[in-house]
Amino acid sequence: MRRVRANRKAARGAAKPGPVGAGADGARADDLIYDWNHLDVVAPLTTKPIRLNDETLRDGIQSPSVTDPPLALKLEIVDLMESLHVWSADIGLPGAGPRAFHDVLALAKHLAKKKHRLKPNCAARTVAADIGPVADVQQKAGIPVAVYTFIGSSPIRQYAEAWDVDYLLKTSAAAIDFAVKEGLEVCYVTEDTTRSHPATLDRLFRNAIDHGASALCLCDTVGWATPDGVRRLIHWTRDIVRGKGADVRIEWHGHNDRGLAVTNAIHAIEFGADVVHGCALGIGERVGNTAMDQLLMNLRLLGAVDWDLRNLVRYVETASRACHFPIPRNYPLSGEDAFRTATGVHAAAIVKAARKGDRWLMDRVYSGVPAGLFGKRQVIEIGPMSGLSNVSYWLDQRGLSASETEARAVLAVAKQHDRVLTEPEVLAALARAKLPAAPAVRARNGAR
Repeated sequence: MRRVRANRKAARGAAKPGPVGAGADGARADDLIYDWNHLDVVAPLTTKPIRLNDETLRDGIQSPSVTDPPLALKLEIVDLMESLHVWSADIGLPGAGPRAFHDVLALAKHLAKKKHRLKPNCAARTVAADIGPVADVQQKAGIPVAVYTFIGSSPIRQYAEAWDVDYLLKTSAAAIDFAVKEGLEVCYVTEDTTRSHPATLDRLFRNAIDHGASALCLCDTVGWATPDGVRRLIHWTRDIVRGKGADVRIEWHGHNDRGLAVTNAIHAIEFGADVVHGCALGIGERVGNTAMDQLLMNLRLLGAVDWDLRNLVRYVETASRACHFPIPRNYPLSGEDAFRTATGVHAAAIVKAARKGDRWLMDRVYSGVPAGLFGKRQVIEIGPMSGLSNVSYWLDQRGLSASETEARAVLAVAKQHDRVLTEPEVLAALARAKLPAAPAVRARNGAR
């Protein structure tokens, strides 16, 4: 990340690692973890409030591999968003049909009844037929509902659709005028912004501001951008807004086609975006959107937020269950293997920390993400690459006792397998180890 940095020569030899984690742990982290991530950094990620827009219930469920959740689970998901300090949420596209309108209205009424801080918004094409239902939801729910009205802006999209810039300007102006007349806050969304020509964007953005848009959303619709592209686009857009003398937010909406979505979102915050978007589990079209959960985790570890994120894993698990989209085993933070090891060297270090009674150390000695900070814990399994520490710790955690001979017998069974042992297999191996020696064995031993 390209935050303002101190002079490297002056910092050399005097640089001190920055905080890892948060709170009282910071001083201890300085002693035990040398943090190259913070070296020479003299400014925070941003001086503005961190504002996140959750797209799980609209852009996320456009994935061809997810199920549109039932309303009860949508309500649970927005409650979890609220608990995670998410600033706003796209609650759907009410113009898509009767079921979509019903769910969006129910979600808006739920937010009003619960007095949630979460600000609802809805997606709409730049047509009155999509924007009208958003105005109906706002009126019936009795709370403000912003409209995010979108249109493709890149040359390749214009060519495919047989559009020209005059058509884009006329269509956008009519849509924004209609929304403003209906009393809606408008965010103007240019699809495929990261592949759009600046001359086109200049005209579209000025047109949107002139007609009453209060926010501009820059979309990396096909995951094209790199961090350098994010920086250039946001700085360029900021100059347009500043030149207009307008109080207009800049929002960033990224996709993950190059695997850069989370990185780009963090850079977008650093480079001046007022709001960044994401989805639980990174669900969405093709390879998906920015993973909101990974973004929140990293913002917490960077010290950019100090929010209580113990519901973060529950948020991911609920979205997974609601959308019928499984969490990969190796998925950061929420995956089954995120804090699980069966390797002897790793387990030994964790066990030594546990024997010191030091949970802080135990959570960090072999983990870059402190499990306890997010409501999880370290898990040690027994497999072919394990050592005796794995067995001892595994048994201790379950209140089981075993002699060293019996523990070694369990480990010997594990060494014969090509995978981690299941709990029944470990218990069966322990039971066999505890059996008295067979008569023939005892006789042979006596004969010696």
